[in-house]
Amino acid sequence: MSWLLEPSGVGEKFLVMFVAILLFVAVMSLILFVVDRPKRIPNWVVALGFVGLPLAFLLYGLVRPALITLWNSFFNRNSTEFVGVDNYVTAFTQPQFQKVLLVTAAWVILAPLLSTVIGLVYAVLVDRTRFEKLAKALVFIPMAISMVGASIIWGFVYEFRPDQAGIQQIGLLNQLLVWLGFPPQQFLIGQPWNTGFLIVVMIWIQTGFAMTVLSAAIKAIPDDIVEAARLDGLHGMQMFRFITVPSIRPALVVVLTTIAMATLKAFDIVRTMTGGQFGTQVVANEFYTQAFRQNNQGLAAALAVVLFILVIPIIVYNVGQMRKAEDIR
Repeated sequence: MSWLLEPSGVGEKFLVMFVAILLFVAVMSLILFVVDRPKRIPNWVVALGFVGLPLAFLLYGLVRPALITLWNSFFNRNSTEFVGVDNYVTAFTQPQFQKVLLVTAAWVILAPLLSTVIGLVYAVLVDRTRFEKLAKALVFIPMAISMVGASIIWGFVYEFRPDQAGIQQIGLLNQLLVWLGFPPQQFLIGQPWNTGFLIVVMIWIQTGFAMTVLSAAIKAIPDDIVEAARLDGLHGMQMFRFITVPSIRPALVVVLTTIAMATLKAFDIVRTMTGGQFGTQVVANEFYTQAFRQNNQGLAAALAVVLFILVIPIIVYNVGQMRKAEDIR
């Protein structure tokens, strides 16, 4: 039965997959049979039958690892000695990690704001135009690309070759610079602008999400409100400022907070394009580096907890705003 726990070949892995599917079907069939068989059964038993197993997996797969990570954050690099809050002190006082937090803050501020602003402006400009569907599809396409794929694409855009005779640039930006008579630049090395060039990749991906949600919110504005505003003499920027933006405020909050959470967890872009070098390190990539390269399990766990704590206020605020929006409706 070792193949079931540690499959080695492709055939064994496929076999394990089929066993897992059959086990899932069997368990669900058993739950449905037990719940359906009695004619009279308390509601809580029915609820437990459907929710119990997923809840158990949730506790084991999410809550348990979170508690283990929290526990490990109070121990040294190999989890053999209790060090209290030393790992957290290191994370907030060492210049290396302070810079990581500063770069992460730049990501969290710039990426959500710029993605939302660009998505909102684009949604307003293409709303009810002749080529609206095509225009929206073009902006939404990057959402279908993985962050690693997007990083590879933009890696070619930023690619640098030495400015020497016989060497041609393959990077789009550097080729444009050469055509304009400027020397090619190492966009991913020069600090602090390299962080900005990485953030551009996240903005490119998330703008489609922002545009889609905000466009739907704009279309949901009642026509009578728009007509009344026009009768009052509002047009152009005044309509946008006093009618559109206040009407879609809940959607704006959801978009901002959702992109902020995705940005806090930004790992793929930094890992793929710079590996966290040249002053581009962020918290998500730093705790990976500490855990799997530096083998400092305690500090890695502390950074993971810090990242989790940073996400919590955003989630709480997001949920609160969504509840307020529901109450208004």
